[in-house]
Order: sequence, then C-alpha cells, then structure tokens
Amino acid sequence: MSQVKADVAVLIGRFQPLHGAHLALLKHALALAPQCIVVIGSAHQARTPKNPFTWAERAEMFRLVLSDDERERVRFLPMRDFYDAARWGRAVRAGVAALTAAAASPPVITLVGHFKDATSEYLRGFPDWPLAAVERLPGADGTHLRNALFGAEPGQFEAALAALVDQIPTTTTAFLRAWRCLPFIEHLREEWRVVQEYKQAWSQSPYPPVFVTVDAVVCCAGQVLLIRRGHAPGRGLCAVPGGFIEQRETAYQSALRELAEETHLSLLDDTMRRCLLATAVFDHPDRSQVGRTITHAHHFDLGERELPEVRAGDDAQAVEWVPITRLGDMESQFHDDHFHMLDHFLGITTK
Repeated sequence: MSQVKADVAVLIGRFQPLHGAHLALLKHALALAPQCIVVIGSAHQARTPKNPFTWAERAEMFRLVLSDDERERVRFLPMRDFYDAARWGRAVRAGVAALTAAAASPPVITLVGHFKDATSEYLRGFPDWPLAAVERLPGADGTHLRNALFGAEPGQFEAALAALVDQIPTTTTAFLRAWRCLPFIEHLREEWRVVQEYKQAWSQSPYPPVFVTVDAVVCCAGQVLLIRRGHAPGRGLCAVPGGFIEQRETAYQSALRELAEETHLSLLDDTMRRCLLATAVFDHPDRSQVGRTITHAHHFDLGERELPEVRAGDDAQAVEWVPITRLGDMESQFHDDHFHMLDHFLGITTK
C-alpha cells in the first residue's frame, strides 16, 4: 500500500454497474487513506435503462468485491442528482461531513477520480479537496455494459457476460446473472429498446438534436396533479402533465394544451393566467433519457377551491390529485427529473 496522504478518500460515481475502472479507483482510494467514502449518485430514482440498479444494489456490488478488511474501511453515501450542480455539491459536502463528524479533528480529505469527458466536470467542484487523479482505464464503460445487459436476448445473455469478462469483476458478473432473473427486467428491456429506437431515428441528423418540451405543475388545496405515463420511456411512472412544444404555440399555450389533452382539466384561460405563480427552465444535459431536452415548466396554484374533475387522456395511463405531503415518499416513482421539478417549486426536500 502506498503512503497514506489523507484521512478520508472520497470516490464519486453512478457505478451503473460496478466495473473494472471503478474498482481500480476504489483500490487507489484505499491506498491513499484509511477510510473511503463512496458517493453513489443517481440515488432514489426509478429503475430505468440508464439507472437500472438501486443505490443499495450498487453498494452491494462493492461489498461483494472487497475483502473483509476493506469492507470495514468503506462507507457509502447515497446522493440524489438534484440536476443543480451547486446544490448537489453542497449536499455531497454535507453528507461527507456527517459521516466524518465523529473524528477527533477535521479530517484531511482527498478526492479520487479521472477526467473522461464533460460528465467529469463535477470533480472541479471541490477545490479544497485535493484531487488524486487516476489515468482512465481503457475498455470499461457503463453505457456499453448496460447496452450489452439489455440488448442480449435471454438465450444470449451468458455469451454477452462472457464477452465482458475483462471489464467487470467476477463478483459483478455473478450479481448480474442473478439480478437479470428478477421480474422487472423485461420491462426495462422494453424501455431500453424504445430509447434506442428513438435515438436511432435522429442519428442521421446533421446536428445533435435539442428537443423543447413544456410541463405543468398544477396545485390545488394542498394537492398536485400527476399522471402515470402510458408509453415508454417511463411507462407507468409518475410525471407532471406535459409534452413537446408545437410549432405555432408559445410555451405557455403548449403547456395548457398538453395539460388539457392528458388530464382534461378545463378552466377558463383567465383563471389559469391568474393562477400562474412561476415558470422555470430545466435544461440539465442529463435530465432526459432520450437526449438533450429542455423543458419550460409552469407552476399553477388554483387555491383552496374544490378539486377540479380530471380524467386520463392522450399519453396518460392514469391521472390523479396527490397530496403534496406524500411526494417525499414517492421519489423513486418519478420519470426523469420530474420529482426535482416538483421539488423546485414546492420545496419537498427542504421541508
């Protein structure tokens, strides 16, 4: 083991799934410090082809590959994405501080990672944590591994695993073999196929496409209007009503049209304009599975009136008024960043 240079090494990633490059980073972290905190990103989200494993399942992949001594030195910190770099950074710092609060003196912390592309910019957000940069290992890539996982037909899965033998630890291989027998896998495979078809349809565009959508966060008497999506991606997941902007509509007009089509909510235009409290643009590059999608969200509050009648239509499988107080327990049921959209307007995670 190399000389200890810090009290705590912090490793941040999504680890979807754990592969050889992740393991190399962890081994480097354990060589630098007696304790390691693994920050597991994209925690508390719904299962999707991009985030198929819960944070607890990813932590288990780490535990399986570690020795007993190493397990004693590693702690896990689940972290939601927030889709807000500053807020996410504050949450990571707060989580690490909580896990090291028992130390007799403020610990010396080092950050372990490597710059692979634009998704690694988060490493620059902790200037007071010296970065122990590690050269990226070739071959291992989470997107490639997930494509192999979901693209292989049931009879071809073992062959797909065999082709990845040099990229993932044997313990991860065994975990994936058991995990793929779980009942939700076929649903995820169908979601994956739809996303691939969607991306393929735009693959010949001369420029990477940027999609513009609208969403409507409608509150009334302490409740918010939600749909269950009727089609992939996100079939069966909760979402706020919304969809693509039309060529001859403003964002506001498109939001009202989508709201009416998906929920049949019918109120006078004057009423809706009076009830519009705020608008916000959600444009994080990773907010949507299907590609770069920028949405204009509109927050309406209808006051304390009787809940308007609604019924599902268009792309909605179901529609219902949900008490705002319940949203915190529903985080893992939401499509893409819709929970965070609600959190932005309603302050769910800050109450």
